[in-house]
Amino acid sequence: MAQIGIIGLGVMGRPMAKNLAAAGHIVTGYRRDGSSDADLESAGVHTARSIADAASGADAVITILPDSPDVVEVALGSQGVFASAKPGLLYIDMSTISPQVAQQLATEGAGRGIKVLDAPVSGGEKGAIDASLSIMVGGDQEVFDEAAPILKALGTTIVRVGGSGAGQTVKAANQLIVAVNIQALAEAIVFLEASGVDSTLALEVLGGGLAGSTVLTRRGQSMLTRNFTPGFRIDLHHKDLGILTSAARAVGVPLPIGSAVAQLVASLRAQGGGSLDHTALLSLAELGAGRISSVSVASS
Repeated sequence: MAQIGIIGLGVMGRPMAKNLAAAGHIVTGYRRDGSSDADLESAGVHTARSIADAASGADAVITILPDSPDVVEVALGSQGVFASAKPGLLYIDMSTISPQVAQQLATEGAGRGIKVLDAPVSGGEKGAIDASLSIMVGGDQEVFDEAAPILKALGTTIVRVGGSGAGQTVKAANQLIVAVNIQALAEAIVFLEASGVDSTLALEVLGGGLAGSTVLTRRGQSMLTRNFTPGFRIDLHHKDLGILTSAARAVGVPLPIGSAVAQLVASLRAQGGGSLDHTALLSLAELGAGRISSVSVASS
């Protein structure tokens, strides 16, 4: 049992906080708008009044926030996690941010006696709810070992992939693969429907062969029904692909397919689709095929 503060109670953070409490940890959650959450409180998650309240006295603090500036502000601000923590704090950032910022946090933490891991996740809202997330971790082995009981309450595939920043590098690769898979599935659905094939049956048989993927299994049906209620917003995937292209440029690696999909995500966002689920790339594929006249920004 550990005393854990979790900061960021959005689509992913809320179920993660519940799972930590269900695993027997003492969990205090902080929502940055300062609001309370009766559902979380009924699940045993205490409400913090501030970042400092969530961090002070905690054995571990988890952040899961939208972007690098958010994490820097929460971790390194004058009333932030690092300033409020007791010596020896285990700080686990599970956001998706740039590898360089993850390394900065590790360096700052080491100077203050704080043990830092970058541990971004994959699996979406369902993975967070089911505690079946894939967690890619960067940081020292001994810190990873210490964090293992906490991470096991959140995911089923938990791998230390290297030193500080490595987790974020692997997450960038994850976001490349997911985006390309969604775009390929979107194009396949448009092709199938234009050809008059029963798309539901088609996806069933495709899912059993080499074309099968987690994207197809988990998101195929919602794409067929054009339900783009956000589990992971276009705005966030746009941000993540920006991290990817910047990191790839830094190591001299071209990403021809990834760059093309990044442009499609940016296009959908520019047309007002930023708050839609990333599977709304299907709308752009339909538009390009002349099967719709404009992209709808309705979520379902």
